[in-house]
Amino acid sequence: MNFASLIESHGEQAVLALGGLVIGALFGFFAQRSKFCLRSATLEFWHRSFGKKVAVWLLAFSSAVVGVQWLILSGNMDAASTRQISATGSISGALVGGLLFGVGMVLTRGCASRLLVLSANGNLRALLSGLIFAVTAQAALGGALAPWRESISSWWTVDGGAARDLLALTHVGPWGGLAFGLLWLVAGLYFAVRSGCGLWKWAGGIGAGLAVAAGWGFNYWVSKNSFEVVPVQGLTFSGPSAEWLMRVVASPAPEIGFNFGLVPGVFLGSFLGAWVGKDFVLEGFRDGYSMRRYIVGAVLMGFGAMLAGGCAVGAGITGGAIFALTAWLALAGMWVGAGLADRLVDAPTRALVSHGHRHAHGHAHTHDHAPAHAGLAP
Repeated sequence: MNFASLIESHGEQAVLALGGLVIGALFGFFAQRSKFCLRSATLEFWHRSFGKKVAVWLLAFSSAVVGVQWLILSGNMDAASTRQISATGSISGALVGGLLFGVGMVLTRGCASRLLVLSANGNLRALLSGLIFAVTAQAALGGALAPWRESISSWWTVDGGAARDLLALTHVGPWGGLAFGLLWLVAGLYFAVRSGCGLWKWAGGIGAGLAVAAGWGFNYWVSKNSFEVVPVQGLTFSGPSAEWLMRVVASPAPEIGFNFGLVPGVFLGSFLGAWVGKDFVLEGFRDGYSMRRYIVGAVLMGFGAMLAGGCAVGAGITGGAIFALTAWLALAGMWVGAGLADRLVDAPTRALVSHGHRHAHGHAHTHDHAPAHAGLAP
């Protein structure tokens, strides 16, 4: 049975859900094994260390760009038909939303996709943060926060089409996009070799990026072979998280589709990765300061993602791979927001803890008030 007959037999939505499950599982597995995380990469960048975390992110990002541009050049995808290119976009939303998301992911110590991956590994902090992220995203989409999102988004808009396509604006086309992706793939390989990345870092980073490309290709293939109008979409976690929340708490539930399979697929893939690597460990909050920090961060990420048009994966890699202008602006905002949050929130805490260690002379009570875990990953 070929794919076209599969759609005819089972329907577009069921095929999309199955594809989302499989592609999500692949992304979750590779992201877990490589410890793919935009937040970690941004902190390495701002600390000027350029180690394994930057290498993994570059491998994922460049692999997604190369994969998507190859799909376009081979006639298996049309970026102009995607919402990030064809619809009216918001430059103000991308910039402000990206900044808020970047601050939030530092406070929660993980972006939206990373929280989902960590939740499957037994991290209860990430699980709670992910739930708050989903609630806030839904509130920003059609709830109490929607007027704020709409107001900020209206400040500065850009028409859909060529005005929102960086490859069209720069007149380099898909071949230029492919060359750009290959250049950054070489950079990722260089940092991977220099930092001593193991096999799973290499394979996981590249695999996560190719899963993003596969998401674009699969959705485009379904849209071309469907008798119904099927929007072409890629991997993202803000919209699907909000959709799953409504599926649980509202009736009737949203129609199944790619997003229906994506979220549980990532969870299952990450759980399998944790089982392979023996990484499953139950973890919770250490104190009240930590919990407040994660809650604030999750709220900022949820609102920021909906304002920016996607999360670190949805805008940063999925939208970046098709060279959508607003996606690149959102990604830049995330890097800047993460750097500001690290400098203004975490750097003073690190300095305080370091000062306490130098002068405490073994008396732990001299810095009991400082959250010693502030610099640790979730």
